[in-house]
Amino acid sequence: MKRTLFDPEHVLYRESVRAFLAKEAVPHYPAWEAAGIVPQELFTKLGELGALGFAVPEAYGGSGIRDFRYNVILQEEAARAGIAPAILGPSLQADICLPYFLELADDEQKRRWLPGIASGELITAIAMTEPGTGSDLSGIRTRAVRRGDGDAAHYVLDGAKTFITNGVNADLVIAAVRTGDHPHRGLSLVVVERGTPGFARGRNLDKVGMHAQDTAELSFTDAPVPVANLLGVEGEGFAGLTRNLAQERISIAVAGLAQATTALETTLTYVRERRAFGKPLGAQQTIRHKLAELVTEVDIAQQYLDRCVLELNAGQLLPQDAAKAKWWCTELQGRLVDACVQLHGGYGYIPEYPIARIWADSRVSRIYGGATEIMKEIIGKSLDLG
Repeated sequence: MKRTLFDPEHVLYRESVRAFLAKEAVPHYPAWEAAGIVPQELFTKLGELGALGFAVPEAYGGSGIRDFRYNVILQEEAARAGIAPAILGPSLQADICLPYFLELADDEQKRRWLPGIASGELITAIAMTEPGTGSDLSGIRTRAVRRGDGDAAHYVLDGAKTFITNGVNADLVIAAVRTGDHPHRGLSLVVVERGTPGFARGRNLDKVGMHAQDTAELSFTDAPVPVANLLGVEGEGFAGLTRNLAQERISIAVAGLAQATTALETTLTYVRERRAFGKPLGAQQTIRHKLAELVTEVDIAQQYLDRCVLELNAGQLLPQDAAKAKWWCTELQGRLVDACVQLHGGYGYIPEYPIARIWADSRVSRIYGGATEIMKEIIGKSLDLG
């Protein structure tokens, strides 16, 4: 079904992104997978393209265009090129971390950080998850104790975070910390900068998939962070986190559906070329019907997701609708990619075939950004069932 989400300027931008990835990312992707990380140079080159700073005001080096459709294009083109994991870090910066700086930073903080974020010279991460705390933000234990007065005022951080995307590369880490005992009103957000004493990065975690993207453990031991690095108001970190979760979940849904679409297109090509019992594999009725189901599901999901993007742009996207998009698109991704592996037969389990790599990279989508079970709980609570 024809999509109506994009305007002519988006089509031109898509062409630029496609050309950029073909030149600057695809040839290097095997080396990045082997290294388990992308170089900072990828961020600065994306900054030159303008991909990291659309929503950043012109005064701070961005385009001043708050239009999530540009973010969608970067994710879709990365999936199409077969390098989605390499773009996860930059997308996290543009889709998930940037809103915190735009909405919560004061003027001094914006002058200090936004130009580097837009240019890719500063890489960002957000640290919520802890070894004993997943989707339950009220369980965060990393503590920040305020000490000193005036210009010497600072927080002392102690605790640990895990599964942090961009954790190795990050220059700025938005850390969710406990400044009080109340489960929600006791949370605050502080920005921990590279080189902070007592701030250490653990191992780059070895994952089943997403090998080109760094995922790290972080620790804070008597780490001093200036009070000037507090994002927003002390004690209102929970509200800041939940306010930005809808866009995070749409970003994950976009990536999931884009990878599912690529897997489907790859499989359609394969079953047209692969022959069995004297005719193309796709001519077998059982396979044809399965592909008919998958194509239908992708088309329907795409229309809903595109509408969510428009609602997000208008500032009207409801948390429960973002949750619907996140769980549905990522569960569809899982079902579809698994079916496509099956349709490839034994070749679907061989990493040199794109479908095998997509399969390994896809599983985490149903976990991060809020697991499927959490998404259903958000939707269920919105129904006011008593």
